[in-house]
Amino acid sequence: MQPRNMSMSGVVDLAAVKAAQEAKTKAEQARAEAARQGGGGAVSPADLVIDVSEATFESAVIQRSAEVPVVIDFWAEWCEPCKQLGPLLEKLTLEYNGRFVLAKVDVDANQMLMQQFGIQGIPAVFAVVAGQALPLFQGAAPEAQIRQTVDQLIQVAEERFGLTGLLVDPDAEAAEQEPAAEPAGPYDALLEAAVQALDAGDLGGAVQAYRNVLADDPANTEAKLGLAQAELLQRVQALDPQKVRQEAAEKPADPQAQIAAADLDLVGGHVEDAFGRLVDTVKKVFGDDRDAVRVHLLGLFEVVGADDPRVTKARSALARALF
Repeated sequence: MQPRNMSMSGVVDLAAVKAAQEAKTKAEQARAEAARQGGGGAVSPADLVIDVSEATFESAVIQRSAEVPVVIDFWAEWCEPCKQLGPLLEKLTLEYNGRFVLAKVDVDANQMLMQQFGIQGIPAVFAVVAGQALPLFQGAAPEAQIRQTVDQLIQVAEERFGLTGLLVDPDAEAAEQEPAAEPAGPYDALLEAAVQALDAGDLGGAVQAYRNVLADDPANTEAKLGLAQAELLQRVQALDPQKVRQEAAEKPADPQAQIAAADLDLVGGHVEDAFGRLVDTVKKVFGDDRDAVRVHLLGLFEVVGADDPRVTKARSALARALF
């Protein structure tokens, strides 16, 4: 893919006086609030390059952009140009020493963000300045072009929004990399209750117990995995396997028929069959049907676990089917 230079075209649109002034005011207010709470101190070089997900995007990108420009690298493991561009962006991030932060977004794991930014191909690079999203370039651009674009971004951020970057303390890195003691989780009793409910065949009770944990702690990995598994078992409990298989064979483009069959595949231990079935269905349907199949497949990924190589492979296949 040849780089498609989107340069700073979005910044020209941003030059409307009212919009720029409002964004600048918000940025100043956010910096003042951070200073009041004791924030805004020096960061380590390790803090300049971060992995971002849909769950952390608001705090790691949008809120942070009130202090410093955030460059977003949309990439994927299977994307060869991404492997050239990523290390170059990371090198420049460290070289610019706090003038901008690099947020890396794996599109296979965060497809909603890819859709929200309207990305048609990767690698794609955007920036967020004072909450405003700007397209920079697409494709594995040469270093000279990237430097020019970054220089323009920094100039706009400083002149229009007063963002001068972060103070970087190289000595802070070692201390921050020391693993912090993990606090005892406050949800052990609820998680144990969910496991006991599962063992007793009370799927509804298990689902509710996991949801109670996630209501207070949406990022609780154990609860997310347990809920996905309990909901899967709950869905297949009332299914007639023979009827489901027959309908799936007769209606290869019927989203609900294929979703039900995929659930049975997964419960039966046929993980790759379940994933492959839904990826194939994504290729055959469109609109709301396609989105329903995509969302269901992402839910099945939660059941198996994000670190499973079969999930990684299926994410890549899903991304190719969608884009």
